[in-house]
This record gives sequence, C-alpha cells and structure tokens, in this order.
Amino acid sequence: MSHSLAGKSDRTGLYTEAERQRRDSTIWTLVQGVLAPFQFLVFLISLGLVLRYLATGLGYDAATLSIVFKTGILYLIMVTGAIWEKVVFGQYLFAPAFFWEDVFSFAVIGLHSAYLIALYTNSLDPAGLMVLALSAYAAYVINAVQFLLKLRAARLQSEGLA
Repeated sequence: MSHSLAGKSDRTGLYTEAERQRRDSTIWTLVQGVLAPFQFLVFLISLGLVLRYLATGLGYDAATLSIVFKTGILYLIMVTGAIWEKVVFGQYLFAPAFFWEDVFSFAVIGLHSAYLIALYTNSLDPAGLMVLALSAYAAYVINAVQFLLKLRAARLQSEGLA
C-alpha cells in the first residue's frame, strides 16, 4: 500500500518523472505522433466522400472504401496506443491519466465496428450506413479533442517543469 501511495505522491500533473522519461524514450510515442495526424487526414477525406454521397448520391463505393480504411487506421491506432500506454503507464488501457479518453475511445471503436457489421450484414441501406458513419465520425472528433487537450496539458506541464 505504501508503494502505491509513493507512486501517487511523485505525480506532478499528467506524468510522473519516470512516466515522462518512458514516454520520451519509446518508439511508440513517435508511432502515435505519426498515426494520429494521418488518421485525421484520412478522416477528412472520408468525411468529404460521405458528405458528397449524401448530397449527390454519387460515389458510394469510394465513400464506403474510405470508411473501411478509416476504421482500419482507427483499430491500428487503438492497438498501438494500448502498447504505448503499457510502456508508459504499465497497463494496456485505462491508465488514470487517460482513463476517460480510453472510455470514449471504446465508444468510437464501437460505432465504427457497428458500421462494419451493418455493411457486412447488409442491415442498413446506403444512406443509413452513411449516417452511422457520420455518427462514428462525430464521436471520433470528440475523442480527438479529448486527446488534443491532454497533449496541451502535457506540454504545459513540461514547460512548467523546464
């Protein structure tokens, strides 16, 4: 019990000094740093294709492929993010510093997965699929903002320590 209390007492903000060192030295930080903006670019392109389909009825196949690709990138960033969390915080998910971001990430994954299931089972018509994709994308944007706020907090914490 005293060990966990000691771990809590050396936390100054988002990271302890040891966690900050692990974060800065692991390749997984770079992986996340590359995948996150790539995923956002894929999201923007896909969003444009989905909105084009909904507005004109054109480009269903392109929109569908873009959503499937975006979902694959999301799964990849979730797996690599879990590895990053394990390296930095010692657990794969739900580390206290990123608990709520991880919780909401599961909602995002759930909506994207629901899209894939609906696509595979043909349980929604094309417009319904696109609306489901937009719901997944709205959740993704909220989750991205959560992570951006954490990045900002980490940067402010680092500046405060410097």
